[in-house]
Amino acid sequence: MSNSDIQSEGSSGWRVIRRVTPYLWPDNEPWVKRRVTLAMLALLLSKLIAVFTPMLYKQAVDALTGAGVSELALGAIGLTVAYGMARLLANGFQQLRDALFAAVAQRALRALALETFQHIHKLSMRYHITRKTGGLSRIIERGVKGVEFLLRFLLFSIGPLILELLLIAGILFYLFDVWYLVVVAVTIGIYVWFTFKVTEWRVKLRREMNDQDTDANQKAIDSLLNFETVKYFGAEGREASRYDAAMAGYQRAALKTAYSLSFLNFGQAVLITTGLVVVMVMAAMGVQNGTLTVGDFVMVNAYMIQITMPLNFLGSVYREIRQSLVDMGEMFGLLGQPSEIKDAPNAPDISINGGAVSLQDVQFGYEPKRAILKGVSLEVGAGETVAIVGSSGSGKSTIGRLLFRFYDVQDGALVIDGQDIRDVTQESLHDVIGVVPQDTVLFNDTIRYNIAYGRDGAREDEIVAAAQAAQIHEFIESLPDGYDTHVGERGLKLSGGEKQRVGIARTLLKDPPILLLDEATSALDTETEQDIQAALKAAGEGRTVITIAHRLSTIADADRIIVLEDGEIVEQGKHAALLKRKGRYASLWARQASEQDAA
Repeated sequence: MSNSDIQSEGSSGWRVIRRVTPYLWPDNEPWVKRRVTLAMLALLLSKLIAVFTPMLYKQAVDALTGAGVSELALGAIGLTVAYGMARLLANGFQQLRDALFAAVAQRALRALALETFQHIHKLSMRYHITRKTGGLSRIIERGVKGVEFLLRFLLFSIGPLILELLLIAGILFYLFDVWYLVVVAVTIGIYVWFTFKVTEWRVKLRREMNDQDTDANQKAIDSLLNFETVKYFGAEGREASRYDAAMAGYQRAALKTAYSLSFLNFGQAVLITTGLVVVMVMAAMGVQNGTLTVGDFVMVNAYMIQITMPLNFLGSVYREIRQSLVDMGEMFGLLGQPSEIKDAPNAPDISINGGAVSLQDVQFGYEPKRAILKGVSLEVGAGETVAIVGSSGSGKSTIGRLLFRFYDVQDGALVIDGQDIRDVTQESLHDVIGVVPQDTVLFNDTIRYNIAYGRDGAREDEIVAAAQAAQIHEFIESLPDGYDTHVGERGLKLSGGEKQRVGIARTLLKDPPILLLDEATSALDTETEQDIQAALKAAGEGRTVITIAHRLSTIADADRIIVLEDGEIVEQGKHAALLKRKGRYASLWARQASEQDAA
């Protein structure tokens, strides 16, 4: 890794640390500040006691060997007990520190996880179409774990370690000789340099391992989500080979990481042991020539061990902190993803007075070089039922996505009751539009939960009424668990028609003034479709209904039919009038009629 790379990583790390700091010291929650302050005080007391504990050990040894008289006049046994009590106090304050800080850490994790979750839901449809669900979940999981580690060890390991090393260095200089301090300082300096250098190299290896882990996890989740497709094409072997290839890449990266860890640990052991032996030899020579007592020798050994333990800890902590910064950097990068669709500043809620919808010279394309809608103008009166038909790729479903504001129009405007939907809050806009999509996706929960999702706090009788209107109540009642039946992942335990009827019930329960039916009955058989059409027609009474249809037979009684072709309106009118015109609609009708006759 070059110096510029290291500087870039370092500046990125400091940005991440600054990003986390407000969770530790929030202005609006004084209890958090109090706990952090008390935890730091307990930490300081723990370190002070730990640093002076070896002096009691020295005096106990000297008392036993007759080399001196304790200044505390406690005797060997009293000094030994005092030594034990000091160790106990040091540990006690350390545990108190952890207990005080636990609530702070958990609050920070909860707040950050909630912020990430909310932000992901604010990201645009464009982002969610291109995202990788498995990879995204791993980034969040590793990022939150990284925050927990950083909050704990940055506060309670790095800072306290520096304090402890400075105190021990001062004691060695004051009680012994400057050369003891020189040896300790050189040992620590080389150790830290070696640890940081090797760790920087290992961070690259760990990042590679993370990428391979994310890739393997993504392939596994993608395969499981497409379980039926895998079965249809007998592709279990292919999927296993694909997953195994990804795991082989992870294995190679993991082995490199393991080998580099062994090298780092052994190098650290060599450096620490060398420093320890040099200092102990100097102390032994002092005992031999009478300038030091056996107690001094023991105290020097105790201090060197006391230095060794946190230094060994420094290696693992530094590695984990570097990795945590990488993981958190990915998560904060996710949080930094801009929301493509945003509410205008001080945007009001939408005000519905009938629910008239107007498309005014709307132009839109998912990609800059490929226009989908080319200047579409359309008026849907309040309470009117308008059907939009056309061949695949004509832009039918795109109008529905623009109406719900998954995307913003690139030119023109989309207006509801005289209000440009870009000027009102998205939440209020979503409240007034009910959507029954072509492919209803259900939560892995009960049928009751999925229907009740249409309106928060809905009563049982309202849920049942919605199910009855969607022609699914009798089916639900026939199930062993009734409304408490679990539907499985994405509703896989239900048939396509059953899923669609649950989706229709969910939207009917929402009771919106504007209803968007996007191929809503495409998954149903003819008999059920007729029942559902009757239910949807009844549900549309008094509402503005926009139906995006592939089966023309389902929209023959619409107030108006709009025919889209290549992003432009080519015909509009009632069913009978359009047939008489013998234009594009009549052609589509004739084709579907011949297909049905052939079937």
